[in-house]
Amino acid sequence: MGVDTVSENLVRIRERIASAAQRAGRSAEEITLIGVSKTHPAEAIRSAYAAGLRDFGENRVQEWEGKRGGLGDLEAQWHLIGHLQSNKAGRAAGLFHSVDSVDDFALAQRLDRGRGETGARPKLRVLLEVRVAQEETKNGVAVAEVPELAEKVCTLPLLDLSGLMCIPPFLEDAEQVRPYFRRLRELRDDLEKRLRRPLPVLSMGMSHDFEVAIEEGATEVRVGTALFGPRPVPKV
Repeated sequence: MGVDTVSENLVRIRERIASAAQRAGRSAEEITLIGVSKTHPAEAIRSAYAAGLRDFGENRVQEWEGKRGGLGDLEAQWHLIGHLQSNKAGRAAGLFHSVDSVDDFALAQRLDRGRGETGARPKLRVLLEVRVAQEETKNGVAVAEVPELAEKVCTLPLLDLSGLMCIPPFLEDAEQVRPYFRRLRELRDDLEKRLRRPLPVLSMGMSHDFEVAIEEGATEVRVGTALFGPRPVPKV
């Protein structure tokens, strides 16, 4: 996809973000757009960067390692938004500005240790991925286990727990997803009181439902298809 097309898509997405924010009595400036660049080539990321985007989400450590060599000049924020295998946590701690899919304390410990070994500063921002629906196939920590995990992660010196993330069920009618977004916001609000510290980030909402997510309090939305187009078909 060319620079012009990505730029046009970005304008449309920002307009939709602004409209959703206005409906919720919020400012569009409160909401960070993360371009989900997984499976898309480095050239697509560069096109979005040229159009003004500064946050990008990748799903896999190995895929990002293959792309980053050609993007080192970009002053962007790189988020790991996919499930992270514990044996790759050390590498991820030095490759990303934020790991948005922490769902286990052992994983968090490995990230903390890896951050120390890389000598990277500042602290690594992390979000807890919450399994807001009872889907066994989904990653994420169960709602009931979030408070205990959050308290433990807060003890790790090189991680900065900044909020929560969720991937709700894919439903064609975005309104049917609203209760899951609301549940995550309420969980975050309760957690702030329990921890007695702010958790400013709610990462929720994707291409088909991010407007509803914004109405329910999302501070970050993850948009791939609406920005970059359909994912490339893997070569056999």
